[in-house]
Amino acid sequence: MSEPAIRVEGVGKRFGDTAALASVSFSVEAGEMFGLIGPDGAGKTTLIRILTTLIDPDDGEAYVLRHSVREEPQRIREAIGYMPQHFSLYQDLSVAENLRFFADLFGVEEAERKRRTEELLAFSRLGDFLKRRAGALSGGMKQKLALSCALIHTPALLILDEPTTGVDPVSRHDFWEMLERLRSQGVTIVVSTPYMNEAALCGRMALVHRGGILATGNADGISSLFRGAIYALSGPDLRSISARLRSSVPSELVRILGDRVQVIALEETRGAVEALVEEMRREGLVAGGAREVPPSVEDTFVTLMRE
Repeated sequence: MSEPAIRVEGVGKRFGDTAALASVSFSVEAGEMFGLIGPDGAGKTTLIRILTTLIDPDDGEAYVLRHSVREEPQRIREAIGYMPQHFSLYQDLSVAENLRFFADLFGVEEAERKRRTEELLAFSRLGDFLKRRAGALSGGMKQKLALSCALIHTPALLILDEPTTGVDPVSRHDFWEMLERLRSQGVTIVVSTPYMNEAALCGRMALVHRGGILATGNADGISSLFRGAIYALSGPDLRSISARLRSSVPSELVRILGDRVQVIALEETRGAVEALVEEMRREGLVAGGAREVPPSVEDTFVTLMRE
């Protein structure tokens, strides 16, 4: 079996009295798209900064492309592409100038730089904006430029920290299409995101919460960890249904989704939820009773966090 592209073994990191990471372990196989999924403050950025050798772990060890983050940081930096959480290119430089700068930074030779730049401009559809300053680009175009700069030296591994945060839905869709095309070309990708609907776009993922890993696996595998039931309810007044449910179960377990209310009934509260739903049905507040629906990654994450 081949060596994983990333291997993390018992990594911990503290900032003062705060434990940002606690005994984190997982691996990323070569050629896969791996997601670090979790809310703000979960520890995703700290983990990515360790993998990109910006900070050292306090405990444990991590290996990136077989190199130790403690002992061989320069080897790792030369071999990976990295997009930090916030746009970090030079705002006063044009698209072309940013690409040239990063090609020079990574020592890409002139002939290769020209070929690679043409490929990336076609890939990102930024060819018509070569002379536009980076600061004048839209949010989605900035992210495409940042991704192109991270790819200029043809890295085997790409690490992205919340690349679609603050990006409009259309640009977010385009960006994920670009990542999938890269993965299909053999590039290993690690991407962090707080958006649960992006989890299914990753082949495998780790659910990160309070500095620890709650679960790892693909979307189906993680969803199989769900314990309890999820009911979809419809009726003439969704807000009233939601309010009644929230009077009996924690508010984060109740959501209005389009034309229905969805409630998570944990194993210990399932009987009470079913009785309340039946009561609302008799009153005419709920139409047709409850329909059970399969859990999503987000539903599983919510229940795992509560546990």
